[in-house]
Amino acid sequence: MLLLTPGPTAVPEKIRMAMSAPTIHHRTPEFSEIFRQARQKLSKVFGMPEVLLLSSSGTGAMEASVTNLCRKKALTVNAGKFGERFGKIVKAFNLELVELKYEWNTPASVKDIEEALQNNDDIDAVFIQVCESAGGLRHPVEEIAKAVKEFNKDIVVVADGITAVGVEKVDVRDIDALISGSQKAFMLPPGLSMIGLSPLAIKKIEEKSFGYYFNLATELEKQRKDTTAWTAATTLIIGLNAMLDEIFDIGLDRFYKITKARSKASLKALEAIGFNIYPKSPAIAMSAVYNDRADEIRKILKQKYEVNIAGGQDHLKGKLFRINHMGLIKPYEASWVLNALEMILDETKVRVYNGEANRVFNEIYYKEIV
Repeated sequence: MLLLTPGPTAVPEKIRMAMSAPTIHHRTPEFSEIFRQARQKLSKVFGMPEVLLLSSSGTGAMEASVTNLCRKKALTVNAGKFGERFGKIVKAFNLELVELKYEWNTPASVKDIEEALQNNDDIDAVFIQVCESAGGLRHPVEEIAKAVKEFNKDIVVVADGITAVGVEKVDVRDIDALISGSQKAFMLPPGLSMIGLSPLAIKKIEEKSFGYYFNLATELEKQRKDTTAWTAATTLIIGLNAMLDEIFDIGLDRFYKITKARSKASLKALEAIGFNIYPKSPAIAMSAVYNDRADEIRKILKQKYEVNIAGGQDHLKGKLFRINHMGLIKPYEASWVLNALEMILDETKVRVYNGEANRVFNEIYYKEIV
């Protein structure tokens, strides 16, 4: 079965082999060296001076960012399940909340952010997704972060990059915390999250620590010594180190270029055979397609063509399917999925099969990666 859901992604055999070695203790020089290497490589991927690793899903990193970096009032952008989640976390800790809501296919407006800040001078942290994976949407995070800093440089900008880090180069000049997770572009099992930190975020964390398990001040102190505050996810970190080696062997810029080419070629191929792309501003990480027969298409794709892709949630359940572009995906795998989708359209009497999806994909993909 070909797994092309936008998380969890498939784990490559070489990475599985790296994680299958005998377990080592997390308080040993051997593991400290692996941990040091992984953090050092991650810092290059994030483009930030510090990256903390947490034994949790991405939601744990989201919670840690809220509790450690927001003191008064949060501004959150809700254009999907994960933007909504930031708001729920803020409320769970009884912090004040200003929430901007959008349709799941609509990116946040810089003007709306500016107006919210002008009307709430006590906002001290802004939370937004780089890519809102519920609808495959890319927010203009860099423009929003710049506007926030121009309004007040001391407001912390937190960006959920769980489906963006390792997919594209995120401009972090005005971002203070960038979140990621193991089960997306890093192609590992779920259970490990990461937070890249700016000097301002580090300063705020060191000034006032918060919480126990998700206390980033404690983690910062320990991880600078090549260890963790609590039991490390040793197997996942070993796998992460191996995966980062794979990425750097390809070259980070080359890795981004290949991912972007695969995404662009897939989107154009889907459009060429009559599918409607859902978001107004599509993310590179996935193709999100709006179709009233989405569940039927997904079922045939899985049962007949052995491809597992994701569906929609809430009001988009049964009306959306999402194809992953994150990680080390071979062009023939992406091509197979697109060809299968075109075959399904023929089988369901929507359009006659003529190989258009593969033609468009190959033409665009191989031109882009040259």
